[in-house]
Amino acid sequence: MTTVIRNGHLLDPAQRLDGLGWLHLRDGVIAGSGLGQPPAGIAADDTIDATGLLVSPGFIDLHCHLREPGEESKESIESGCRAAVAGGFTSVCCMPNTTPPIDHAAIVKLIHLEAQRVNLANVFPIGTVSRNREGKELADIGELVKAGVVGVSDDGNPVTDAGLMRCVLEYTRMFGIPVIDHCEDPMLSNFGVMNEGVHSTRLGLRGIPTACEDVMISRDLILAGYTGGRVHIAHVSTALGVRMIRDAKARGVRVTCEATPHHLTLTDAALGDYDTNFKMNPPLRSEADRVALIEGLADGTIDAIATDHAPHSATGKDVEFDQAANGIIGLETALPVVYTKLVQEHKLSLARMVELLTSGPARVLGTQAKGTLEPGADADIVLWDASSTWIIDATAFRSKSRNTPFNGWAVQGKAVRTIVAGETKHKA
Repeated sequence: MTTVIRNGHLLDPAQRLDGLGWLHLRDGVIAGSGLGQPPAGIAADDTIDATGLLVSPGFIDLHCHLREPGEESKESIESGCRAAVAGGFTSVCCMPNTTPPIDHAAIVKLIHLEAQRVNLANVFPIGTVSRNREGKELADIGELVKAGVVGVSDDGNPVTDAGLMRCVLEYTRMFGIPVIDHCEDPMLSNFGVMNEGVHSTRLGLRGIPTACEDVMISRDLILAGYTGGRVHIAHVSTALGVRMIRDAKARGVRVTCEATPHHLTLTDAALGDYDTNFKMNPPLRSEADRVALIEGLADGTIDAIATDHAPHSATGKDVEFDQAANGIIGLETALPVVYTKLVQEHKLSLARMVELLTSGPARVLGTQAKGTLEPGADADIVLWDASSTWIIDATAFRSKSRNTPFNGWAVQGKAVRTIVAGETKHKA
């Protein structure tokens, strides 16, 4: 199968490619690309006219929760992948806090088989750091890597045992995979439900201090520097955390990190109505923290934008704030929210936004086959309309869940066609 995409605005930060051009796709791979019109004589089974559209590498989400196996009523691999391609994501990394957790090679194989059956987005499993995510003993990481995991994490739980964190950083060096780090000191979070500050005091809700996150980031940056292991800080949300990561990178520590669209666009001031769709972990922080995150995006400290897509049923959210589940969905809203609130408001360049969704996460995963439009790369591509204006409607999501704080937002930017391995998987 061969396809030519022409007349689109190619935007590929990995190649510094920015202008009207063409792509030639053949057998699931990018066979050629360039600015201007395609050379005469290129045969194609299909031609896509991308006039008026941006053509980018397919977006890569380093952090999402597909809930399968065990909680398919909230999300399944199939529904999650439908949400992903509708949002322009061609690859998603699924976190291991499933039931049972991804701590055994057989579960990795199950996820791969189901993803192949669904045949929508690429699904890359993340294995656990510890057996059953209990933080007591290492999982069989070698077997997990052999089965196909691209990283390890106890996400949802921190690795509180510093000795265990040291071991996993040392052990994963031989496999070249990152340890994806949920940074939280449970003794400091102390059953809090929102950011500690003036708003938590006013609302009468138990607060979670920024120190809860900062203490663990500091510890694990020290351990990564000491062991030479690769640590990836998940959903960084504090100003001090960004500064510490920036300083660690300057010292040569092997650290990368991600930020979420909700931490980049919302603050703890949004919780005034006790809406549980604004409850998450880490919690929405202060305006100063939000500004620091945006600065970290712009200066290269933060490597990727990741959704932390966390589906929950109504029974998990339509309860008292203290009792509500943490997390929101984000695969179908990440592009328009980030483009509208950061690019359109001149806080981030368009090229940098695309980099944070494509080549940035590809570098974290250590793959050269994705995150670029370079010939030889996988033909994972998104065509999106930066001028499209629309209202986010949670009832229209492909996801099984509806827990979003962005419902009703007027936004700009929408995925029009998502192509995975040369085949169209979503068309608006």
